[in-house]
Amino acid sequence: VKTVVVEMLSVARSAASSCMRQSILAAHPLAVKSAVAAARPLIRTMHFSRPQWVVFGAELAAQSTTSQRRKVGIWLLGCAGMVYGAVALGGVTRLTESGLSMVNWDLFRTMKPPLSELEWVTEFERYKQFPEYKFKSSNEEMTLSQFKFIWTMEYTHRMWGRAIGLAFMIPCTYFWARGYFARPMKIRMLLAGSLIGVQGLVGWWMVKSGLDPSQNSSDVPRVSQYRLATHLSLAFVLYSMFLWTGLSHVLKPSDHTKLAGIGKLRGLAHGSKTLVFTTAVMGAFVAGLDAGLVYNSWPKYADNWIPENLTSRTPLWKNAFENEVTVQFLHRNLAYLTLASITATWIVGRRMNLSRRAKIALHGAMAMGYTQALLGISTLVHFVPVWLAAAHQSGSMALLTFCMWLTNELRRVPK
Repeated sequence: VKTVVVEMLSVARSAASSCMRQSILAAHPLAVKSAVAAARPLIRTMHFSRPQWVVFGAELAAQSTTSQRRKVGIWLLGCAGMVYGAVALGGVTRLTESGLSMVNWDLFRTMKPPLSELEWVTEFERYKQFPEYKFKSSNEEMTLSQFKFIWTMEYTHRMWGRAIGLAFMIPCTYFWARGYFARPMKIRMLLAGSLIGVQGLVGWWMVKSGLDPSQNSSDVPRVSQYRLATHLSLAFVLYSMFLWTGLSHVLKPSDHTKLAGIGKLRGLAHGSKTLVFTTAVMGAFVAGLDAGLVYNSWPKYADNWIPENLTSRTPLWKNAFENEVTVQFLHRNLAYLTLASITATWIVGRRMNLSRRAKIALHGAMAMGYTQALLGISTLVHFVPVWLAAAHQSGSMALLTFCMWLTNELRRVPK
């Protein structure tokens, strides 16, 4: 009986409340609408309890603490640093002509290096079956010690890539299981993990183009410049994703919204970032075709301001990717355009009342831009020595870092 009475009272209370709401709404509709409008900001504040300075696509769970966000940010910045190292190491591997020394690819079996002299000899004999050995030994026979060096370079690069996969996967699994990630962050992490896997496959796809004579139109055994550019582009995308997301979790940006001309500065900064990426990708075509050895003078191309044979290939578009002269010409002029864009960004930004970190990023981009140009010219006129060329490739990543940092500092802060 008591239960029935309680249920009846509850129903009666609900009915009375409903009638009261309807009567108030009928009697004072404008007052009700005004009250709802006034309460809406408070409701939004109560609903979105997570920090608004974390950009969309990188949110953690709503209940996450500052310490948790910082842990995730530092982890992602560490992953970005490892990708940076992989790009630098890959550049040295290519410059020392070591990339085709490992003729097999297996995710686990190739992790064990040769340990005995017999194992090294077996690996060397396997390498001798491919075009690069025949080309390198056409003038002087390659020794086992020389093979050990190039094999170790390629092995280190591959193992570094696997280490990136582990450094990403293990902490990501932990943070995911502990509920650190909201849905947008989960999507981003799935995308990053997929890119790491795809990058490994693209690396082997690239190496295969240098091992298979039918895929190599050049007399010199080398990888396809298209596949090399794809490999480098994916590395830059992965690095940018880790860097941007990591910075967004570690650093709380200042609000530059009210600064006059901030829209123009943002546009210039994003344009500079895009040009750095584009110039670096064209640099991959320069590397893939050895186009840095076509003209080794600056600022002219030998005695001309415009080099000859810019359009010798047919169809015309192939010159941009397969003609060594055109590829070097495009890389040089993209570099000039990039430097001009960075300079314009600096001129506009230095007069604005930016935050301290934004100013450091702005000045860093300017300094690194001219350093990178100097490295490029030095690499060219000295006939592409390994250490200078490696510094030039690493410099492109450093320049991209400053541009990414600047655009991250200038991003719009959600209200």
